[in-house]
Amino acid sequence: MADITRRLGWRHLRGAPTAHVRHHRSGKLVHDGPGLSFWFRSLTAALSEVPVDDRELAMTFHARTGDFQDVAVQATVTYRISDPAVAAARMDFSIDPDTGIWRGAPLEQLGTLLTETAQQHALDVLARTPLSAALVDGVTSVRERIAAGLAAEPRLPATGIEVVAVRVVALRPEPEVERALRTPARELIQQEADRATYERRAVAVERERAIAENELASKIELARREEQLVDQRGTNARREAEESAAADKVRAEAEATRTVRLAEAEAARAVKLGEAEAARAVKLAEAEAAKQVRLADAEAQRTERLAVAEAGRTVKVGEAEAVRAVRLARAEAEAAREVGEARAQAQAAWLRVHAEVDVATLHALTGTRLAENLPHIDSVTVSPDVLTGLLARLGARE
Repeated sequence: MADITRRLGWRHLRGAPTAHVRHHRSGKLVHDGPGLSFWFRSLTAALSEVPVDDRELAMTFHARTGDFQDVAVQATVTYRISDPAVAAARMDFSIDPDTGIWRGAPLEQLGTLLTETAQQHALDVLARTPLSAALVDGVTSVRERIAAGLAAEPRLPATGIEVVAVRVVALRPEPEVERALRTPARELIQQEADRATYERRAVAVERERAIAENELASKIELARREEQLVDQRGTNARREAEESAAADKVRAEAEATRTVRLAEAEAARAVKLGEAEAARAVKLAEAEAAKQVRLADAEAQRTERLAVAEAGRTVKVGEAEAVRAVRLARAEAEAAREVGEARAQAQAAWLRVHAEVDVATLHALTGTRLAENLPHIDSVTVSPDVLTGLLARLGARE
């Protein structure tokens, strides 16, 4: 696609080396060629861009063989536009002067033309070929027929198209037919495999028989050698018994001599150990006695010091206790005196207050004090006699 830029009402086109650009202005061809770069005005310019590079067109289509079997053909056609002027005249390769994008779809038209032409020639050759021959030589024949048909097609040169190469990638039947065609070959392969298995088993049986015969011969030889081995073992056992008896005799004599020597050495060592133990016991007894004497002296001195210290401490404690008792007695006497003075002052004040109050108030205070000191009374029962007496008194006073 061409690269178009805008500058103050003008347009600048820069083409690719593989794109042939044709610029018409007012019906006249102004620029023509690949890889061009020029300025133009969009209102008076008609632009066409034709690709001149090689292009690959992959196609897949179905065909029917001479025995009415469906096959799928995969092919690739390589082509290029050899005459851009003719192609631009026959197909719409015009591009938008503002964006540089094709106005139509010319490459799709080319692809449709090539695909239909190639498919026509492939169908023609496969329709006269049976399936087995098509699977064996169909790729070559289809490729040659498509190449020859495209080369002889008059419309392609008239459109400026040149076919470079034709490749047929694959020619496949339907999956069920393909599996059916593979069955005989698979059966042959399976038969070859079974025959190889049977031959291998026969060889294995023969080898097992030879191995069994060799094992039997080996067992017979082993039994004969085992007999010789038993005889030799008896002889060796008798010789070992004789030599063992002689060795035991020598060993017993040496053991007796060693035992006597060990007993003598042990007795001498016991005597030495007894003497050393007695001397050690005497030393230990002397050391223990000296230790006990020292401990007794130290204990006596410690007891004497403790007694002296305890006596001094007792005297000090007694003196401190006496001083404390005197101080406490003085403090209690002072406190008792202050309490007595306070009570006397309170009693005198109480008497002064009551001396100035009338008799009725004193009676009321007395009743109040009496009520405060009485126990709790839940209920009071007043008989008619008491009530009558009280009312009579009240009436007499009035």
